Amino acid sequence: MEGRVRELYDSSATVELAAQALGCEPRRIAKILSFMTGEGPILIVTAGDARVDNPKYKARFGCEARMLTPQEAVELVGHPVGGVCPFAVNEGVAVYLDESLRRFETVFRACGSGNSAIELTVPELEKYANARTWVDVCKGWRECV
Repeated sequence: MEGRVRELYDSSATVELAAQALGCEPRRIAKILSFMTGEGPILIVTAGDARVDNPKYKARFGCEARMLTPQEAVELVGHPVGGVCPFAVNEGVAVYLDESLRRFETVFRACGSGNSAIELTVPELEKYANARTWVDVCKGWRECV
C-alpha cells in the first residue's frame, strides 16, 4: 500500500479540505470517528456525508456516543486527529465500517497525517483496516445515494 499513498501540499484534515485537495466529492472521503465504549476505543469509518445517529449508535454499542479527545486519540489509537487512519492502530482498537461506504467503488482515506491520502476500493479498506464488522449507525447519507 505504501506506494499508493499520496502526500498532499494542502491539508486533508477535514472532509472538506480532503475533498478539495483530492478533487473529489466530500461524500467519497472515508472519515473516521473515534469513540470510547465500555469495551475500549473504537473507530467507525463512514462516508464523508454521513453523521452518527445517536439512537442507532446506542442500540449497537450499548452506550452514549462519546468521541475521543485529540489527546486520547493519539494515546489510545496511535494517530492524531485529522490524520487518524484505520491502519496500524494500537492494540485493542476495534475498527467498524459503516454501511454509508458501500455505495462507492473507491474512497479516499488519510494515512496517519493531516496531509496524506490513499484511494482504496471498499473491499481493500475492509481488508487493510482489519474491520471487525459492518455497522449501520449513521444518518443523512441515504438522501444522497
